[in-house]
Amino acid sequence: MKFNKICVMGLGYIGLPTASTFATNGIKVLGVDVNANIIQTLQKGDIHIHEPGLRTVVEAAINSGNLTVSTRPEEADAFLIAVPTPFCDGEFGDYEGRKYKLADMTAVKSATEAIVPYLRKGNLVVLESTSPPRTTVDLVAPILEKSGLKAGSDFFLCYSPERVLPGQILRELIENARVIGGLTPESAKAGHDLYATFVHGQIIDTDATTAEMVKLMENTTRDVNIAIANEFARLAEKFGVDVWEAIQLANLHPRINILSPGPGVGGHCISVDPWFFVETAPELTPLIYNARAVNDGQPHFVVEKAKQAFGDLKGKKIAALGLAYKPDVDDLRESPATEVVHLLQKQGAQVKAWEPFKPTANMPGIEMASSFDAALKDADAILLLVNHTEFRELEPTQVAQQTPARLVLDTVNAWDAAKWQSAGFNVFRLGVRK
Repeated sequence: MKFNKICVMGLGYIGLPTASTFATNGIKVLGVDVNANIIQTLQKGDIHIHEPGLRTVVEAAINSGNLTVSTRPEEADAFLIAVPTPFCDGEFGDYEGRKYKLADMTAVKSATEAIVPYLRKGNLVVLESTSPPRTTVDLVAPILEKSGLKAGSDFFLCYSPERVLPGQILRELIENARVIGGLTPESAKAGHDLYATFVHGQIIDTDATTAEMVKLMENTTRDVNIAIANEFARLAEKFGVDVWEAIQLANLHPRINILSPGPGVGGHCISVDPWFFVETAPELTPLIYNARAVNDGQPHFVVEKAKQAFGDLKGKKIAALGLAYKPDVDDLRESPATEVVHLLQKQGAQVKAWEPFKPTANMPGIEMASSFDAALKDADAILLLVNHTEFRELEPTQVAQQTPARLVLDTVNAWDAAKWQSAGFNVFRLGVRK
């Protein structure tokens, strides 16, 4: 199947790189986003996302004339839906006293409804947004069929999840294996043809619900594995063991790969996707539910550790380093670091946060420092929450000259404790009793 023009609905962390990659591979692309500020930013030649190499690709796509942007879709050969699927605000499900989060599918519904007036026979529609199982079949297909066309026969419908790592999105979009879940085998073949435009990795055809489950399984597995690492950290503190040493030694076994503990799990994938399983089958997911409970509870564990390290938190001036959900990205969505800051403030601490990848972020209820120096000035203590490269490479002797703080809590095992202690700091680490 040949595609002359595609319409990408949603120009966020996945939609914009995907639209730009298609465009730089010779396809006319209309990128659509309901956020007028995003459209204006792109039309001015700027981008609203920090991702290595993205600016260059977007500029090339726009300058080639293949990428244009708008707040409204148009007729096209294919439509890609790459919009957010966050949680419902303030709404929860309940199963035998276990409360669980619910997916907010508003953006998916709106994007799908926006396509209906432009849908024509022979078109392809692909849902990329991470979604609960059967979303393609039970939600997207019925909405599209309001056009009078039948999904799977009059037009092709697929689910194809993104499987990329922030910081490496452009490379992994091209190199990673791609799963194409079709409503019918013919739909999967159409989706296969579309992504073959630029995907160098293996492209595997399956059905839509299997593809939905594949994406959720990947992130849920990682969440469960992080949860056991976080429980090991708690156990190590109880037993007087250095969890980082214990993990290193355990991982010498050829069939063991324990992940790293930390302040929690964030981002718009690992901390979100497991709940989609719980929502659709709460009676079958006690392990997934409890792993989520462990990881969601980790910020509270960090605050208890801060009390041990810093003493009474009331009035304590704390420099919090890092708010992103993972190292070397600007994505603050569902970040456990922001939850730690909020919890510290509830204990009466005065927290100044410094996030080098998003220094001007507007974070309600959080005081953002204007610089690294400003965060450290007058601080009583330093709390490392994210393992950014620039934090990891800090020289403790230099830091000692920038701040009166001599108490340090490292929650990600980024710093050489002995080196920092030699520079005059009293160092505490998550997963190590002191």
